[in-house]
Amino acid sequence: MQKPATTDHPVHDFIVKRWSPRAFSDKPVPPEVLRSLFEAARWAASSYNDQPWAYLVATKDDKENFPKMLSVLMDMNAAWAKQAPVLAISVARQHFKHNGSRNPVAQHDVGAANAQLTMEATSRGLVVHQMAGFHHDKARQLFGIPEGWEPVSAMAIGYPGDPENLPEQLRKTELAPRTRKPLSEFVMSGRWGHTAPFVSN
Repeated sequence: MQKPATTDHPVHDFIVKRWSPRAFSDKPVPPEVLRSLFEAARWAASSYNDQPWAYLVATKDDKENFPKMLSVLMDMNAAWAKQAPVLAISVARQHFKHNGSRNPVAQHDVGAANAQLTMEATSRGLVVHQMAGFHHDKARQLFGIPEGWEPVSAMAIGYPGDPENLPEQLRKTELAPRTRKPLSEFVMSGRWGHTAPFVSN
């Protein structure tokens, strides 16, 4: 299933096609494709080129770590994410490597890496659903995440599946129209709340 965005202005086709479904096929993601997804993340921009990202990843054929990864998710997410062939958690190093000072944009940079991973996935016909709903402390404990590193988001990665296989409420959400607030609400100029002139032209 595809669910392209209805955009107000032209954008790249990858952005139109990118979305976050909950219905996943059980088709495995080949290792070479996974390598390309994380290669895309590798080349994201970051402050001081610090590259403060790391990923914990488990494929469904990993009988030890996939259940552990699934157990970290909140129940509402685990209910559908268990169908995905790949689960991952992105993690941010909280201090710069070059001087040890706190990196105030570490999570932003990890988000940029996640976005590039997602765009690469979209280009290959895969989907990525990122989740805030997971237990950070449990992830830290189960996977030995060290001090100075902070879990950012969990994600399900795979090929789109059939929404008819979802529970009723999730199926309704999956099939509902996609919406976004207009540019006039968040692109400003001069002062807060003043819509940028190029938006209103």
